[in-house]
Amino acid sequence: MEMKMLAFLGLLCISCSYALPVAPETENEDMHFAQKYLENFYDFKEDKSSLFKSTNLAHMADKIREMQAFFGLEVTGELNRKTMDMMKQPRCGIPDVRSYSTFPQNPRWKKEDVTYRILNYTPDMLQADVDEAIAKAFQLWSSVTPLRFNRLYSGDADIMISFASGFHGDFYSFDGPGGTLAHAYPPSRGIGGDAHFDEDENWTKFTTYSGYNLFLVAAHELGHSLGLGHSNVFGALMYPIYMAKDTRNYRLHQDDINGIQALYGPPRESPAFPTKAFLPQETTEMPPMEEPTQMSPREEPTEMAPTKRPEDCDPHLTFDAITTLRGEILFFKGSYVWRKSPYFSQIEHDTISTFWPSLAAGFDAAYEIDKKDRVIFFKDNQYWAVSGYRIEPGFPKPIQNLGFPRTVKKIDAAVHDQNTKKTYIFVGNKYWSFDENTQSMERGYPRKIAADFQGIGHTVDAAFQKNGHFYFFHGSNQYEVDIKNKKLVRKMKSNSWFDC
Repeated sequence: MEMKMLAFLGLLCISCSYALPVAPETENEDMHFAQKYLENFYDFKEDKSSLFKSTNLAHMADKIREMQAFFGLEVTGELNRKTMDMMKQPRCGIPDVRSYSTFPQNPRWKKEDVTYRILNYTPDMLQADVDEAIAKAFQLWSSVTPLRFNRLYSGDADIMISFASGFHGDFYSFDGPGGTLAHAYPPSRGIGGDAHFDEDENWTKFTTYSGYNLFLVAAHELGHSLGLGHSNVFGALMYPIYMAKDTRNYRLHQDDINGIQALYGPPRESPAFPTKAFLPQETTEMPPMEEPTQMSPREEPTEMAPTKRPEDCDPHLTFDAITTLRGEILFFKGSYVWRKSPYFSQIEHDTISTFWPSLAAGFDAAYEIDKKDRVIFFKDNQYWAVSGYRIEPGFPKPIQNLGFPRTVKKIDAAVHDQNTKKTYIFVGNKYWSFDENTQSMERGYPRKIAADFQGIGHTVDAAFQKNGHFYFFHGSNQYEVDIKNKKLVRKMKSNSWFDC
C-alpha cells in the first residue's frame, strides 16, 4: 500500500516541471494545445463516448473559466489571446490549486533535522555558486520553520539534488532546452523529496535574459520537497509560473509562509541552528572541481591590494575595462566590478573574484561575443576566454595568437561589432580589426583611431557596444559614437550609467 501511495504521489507531482510550450500556429493547434493544458492542470477529461461535440465544448469552457479565475483573468470561458498567453508561460507541471496547498495526505518530514546532498554540478556555474544557491534556497524555508537542513557529502540524504538531461531514471525524462526546467517529489522514503534539474537548460547565479536563476527554481522545487503544492497568489514563490525577479534580499511571500507553517509550524522561540554542512568523518570522493587555468608562476592569480572601492558618483571615476555579459554591463576597476542590469535600477557591486576566482584582477580590456555567450579578457600580454562564469580550458593564451606583433605588450581596450562580427582592439593611438568568423586579423591594420573614428583624438581606456552605439572611455569621460558612420554623437562623464 505504501509503495502504491508513493507511486501515486510521484505521478501526481513530478513536482514542479516548469514547461515552456511551443507556440501553436493554427486555431486547431491552439485548441489542441489548450485541451492538453486543461487536461494536465485542471482535470479536464474529454468524453470520447459522447455523440455530442457540444457537451465536450461546454465542459472545456467550464475548465477555461476555472483557469481564468485562478490567474485573475476576465472569466469568459473563451480561448482568447490573454488566456492563451498565460497558458504558454513557463510553469510547473502539477495541477493548479487555490491559495497555498499541500499534496494529498499532507506528506511532510516527521523530523526537524533534514539532510540534503548535491550529487553533481552544472558546468554553467561555479560549484561554489551552486552550493550557495542551494543553501540560500533551504535557508528561505528554515527561517520561517523549526526545520534545520544539514548537508551531507556522501551516503543517502533525505533530499538528493542532481543535474541531468533526457532520461535520468525516474520515468519522467527531461526534454532538452526550453522545455521542462526541473521537478521534485514530495516527502517520503526513497525518491521522495529528491529534486532534479534539467542540465540542458542554462543555469545562472543572477537573473538574466539568457538563463534561469538557479536559486529561484531551487527554492520553488524545495518547497515541493517539503510538501507544498502550488498557490494562485501572484508573487508567491509557489505560484506555478516561473517569474524572473531581483533575488537580492529575497523574502518569502506571506502565502508561502502560511503554507509551510501549516505543515511544520513557526520557528522555535530560541534561535534556530543555521543550515550547515556535515563534513564526512572519513575520506570520501568529492565532486571534481573545475580545472584551474594554467598559468606560469609569475602570473598566478592574486587578489589585488584591498584598496577602497571608488564611489559611484566620483566625477573623476575611471575604468580599466568594460564589457556586456548576458544583457548586463560590467565595469571593472582594480579588483572591483560594477554591474548594471536591465532587471533593476540599482547598481550592484562585487569583487572580480566573486565571479572568476582563478582570474587575476586588474583587466586591461574585455569584450563579449553575445552569439557565442563568450567574453574575452585581456591582461598584460595574455587573454582568457570565459563562457558565462566558467573559464574555457586551454587559457590563458598569448595575445600574439590573435595576430599581434611581439612589439605589442598589452591591450588598452576592445569592442565587438555584432553586425559585422569584427572586433576592434585599441593599442595606443592605433587600432586593429579582428574577424571573429575567420579568427584572424584583417589586412591593412593597424590604423589611426583619429582617422576612422571622428571626434576620438586620443587613446581609448575601455569600450563597449550597446543599442547601435560604441561607447569609448578616456579618463573620466566617455564618448558615444554612432556605429554606422563612426561619428561622435555626444560626450558624457564615465559614470553617467550610474544615475549620478
